[in-house]
Amino acid sequence: MKAINSIADNSITLGKSKTIYERNVKKLLSKFVIYAFLIIVALTCLLPFYSMMITSTHANSDIARKLLLLPGTEFINNYNRLLDTVPIWRGFFNSLFITVTSTILSLYFSALAGYGFSKFSFKGKNILFMAVLGTMMIPGQLGIIGFFKLMDSFNMLNTYWPIILPSISNAFGIFFMKQMCDSSVPTEILESGRIDGCGELKIFHRLVLPLLMPAVATLGIFSFIGKWNDFLTPMIILFDNELQPLPVMIASVKSQFSTDFGAMYVGIVISVIPILIFFSIVSKKIISGVTAGALKG
Repeated sequence: MKAINSIADNSITLGKSKTIYERNVKKLLSKFVIYAFLIIVALTCLLPFYSMMITSTHANSDIARKLLLLPGTEFINNYNRLLDTVPIWRGFFNSLFITVTSTILSLYFSALAGYGFSKFSFKGKNILFMAVLGTMMIPGQLGIIGFFKLMDSFNMLNTYWPIILPSISNAFGIFFMKQMCDSSVPTEILESGRIDGCGELKIFHRLVLPLLMPAVATLGIFSFIGKWNDFLTPMIILFDNELQPLPVMIASVKSQFSTDFGAMYVGIVISVIPILIFFSIVSKKIISGVTAGALKG
């Protein structure tokens, strides 16, 4: 009888160990599939950057007729031709000034307006918010002629004001910040600040803005990239070549009859570096904010 019981116990133990082994195998296979998929997606996303950097190191003749996979030796020559064609570093600092200033204004006023729409009740609030959202449905290119005439009447042509000031009214930023205020800013915190005698702007700066920092960082990435790559507005508004930002200067490398692809790709590489640096810095703020929220939850 004992022998029969021991055999039964051993069979049960073997069955459990077999079940655990099968589960572990399934987990390993699922992890392998997930990681393989993520690696493929990452390589797909990195491939354009790799191709751009590799292309910038080759001569025009190779760029036009070959599939380039390995680095070349023409980067310095391409860079020198780029410097001879356009003042690329002047354009770099022009873009940096425009982008940083516009991004700061966009983030601050978007957060302020989103907070107002989220936590304050006033007459016509819903109609005004729908009007803000309605501006997102209209392509900006449709109003470029009217915008040009308006800036001309204000004597702002060939200045940075028409490029920077519209960043204050970012419809998407206002909508995004309103949604984040609805979900991330408790009304009790605002009431406690009012009880302590804080004014509304002090409440916004001391209580609301720190809670919105992950959202601000996320919106900052979109605002920075969008303004850094802005091409149409500076091309129309700015007439002086010394005031042109980097995208316009890179496009001017292309002449009427020929294109210096090597110099153009070097300019593109230079223009991508600030975006990568900004993203690497701001993404840490997003991750830390999400992690803090998860721990609090």
